[in-house]
Amino acid sequence: MRIALNAQLLSFADSYRSGGISRVIYHTLHELGRDARGNAYEVFVPEAPSPNGWGQLNFHPSGSRTQSPTLRILWEQTVFARELRRLQPQLVHGMAYALPIGWTGPSVVTVYDLSFLLFPKAFNPANRIYLAATTRAAVRRARRVLTISEHVKRDIVRLLRLPEEYVDVAYPAVEHRFQALPEADVEAFRVARGLPDAFIFAVGTLEPRKNMVGLLHAYARMSKPRPPLYVAGGQGWQVSPIFDTVRQLHLGEDVHFLGFVPEDELPLWYNAARLFVYPSLYEGFGLPVLEAMACGTPVITSTAASLPEVGGKAAMLVAPQDVGRIAEEMQRLLDDPQRRMEMRAAGRIQASRFSWRAMTDQIVDSYRRAVRGA
Repeated sequence: MRIALNAQLLSFADSYRSGGISRVIYHTLHELGRDARGNAYEVFVPEAPSPNGWGQLNFHPSGSRTQSPTLRILWEQTVFARELRRLQPQLVHGMAYALPIGWTGPSVVTVYDLSFLLFPKAFNPANRIYLAATTRAAVRRARRVLTISEHVKRDIVRLLRLPEEYVDVAYPAVEHRFQALPEADVEAFRVARGLPDAFIFAVGTLEPRKNMVGLLHAYARMSKPRPPLYVAGGQGWQVSPIFDTVRQLHLGEDVHFLGFVPEDELPLWYNAARLFVYPSLYEGFGLPVLEAMACGTPVITSTAASLPEVGGKAAMLVAPQDVGRIAEEMQRLLDDPQRRMEMRAAGRIQASRFSWRAMTDQIVDSYRRAVRGA
């Protein structure tokens, strides 16, 4: 098969743009390039990566004109549609929510989550309206819809009124660098950063959906002296309540906001932390939970959305609104080294159950079913 992929959200920048969706796209492309099943791939990206290691992928860079969301939308519906008419692929894969209206052939679209429908107040109105309209149009025109968890599949079926047999789940995984690191490397990182032997770690863009306010209230309930809390993640929207809570609860000396942490540094933070807390209200998948477990860090996460699928029995699952229970579980884990050891081992086993190869096998199977007309 000759397949065209719209990968405009792929980013190699050392910023938030290289976050979850970009990483899933990167690993999908990397595995497709190694695929030995005879498919040829025409990949439309903002900038072409280095030519080595991409196998059967033929890159079409769009340049800076797709850096702006508005320009990217125009590009997808005009230039991309024109290129598809020229190339005449057997299938088009919209790798993030959108398909060009001008393409009438077989297509697949990936929907990562429906947070813009479930938490509309957390989005810029224009962005929310665009995502809702684009996603609804794309899933109705696509022959197959791909997503990243069973929970999002249920959301798609329920909210977009799509028959469940048209939706395929392809779970993401974690990069090899997320693993238990040599103690000497972790200790050197701890010394270089001036970190204590024990601290609590959290990751997430500062926005309401990540439930940082709830985490802060839970942290404030812990008995003193308590280890500091370090939060990695850039500022999103509605950040004022987070910093207001820090002031109101007098947590300024104990809570440290790191901003965006480069991907190659994250494994060291996970390894150095005594425990990882991720009480999100909604996730399409929840890569940080898998990353922490792969590094051998005990995880407390949420019972909400897809997070139980990711954490399985290896993570401590707590209702995200139950700040008292979150505080209790953090305290219990800090006080119980035997339990932490058991969770470290269970977490690594759980993380090993997910692989990029398995994800891509499911994607290629969806391609076949779409071309066959399923």
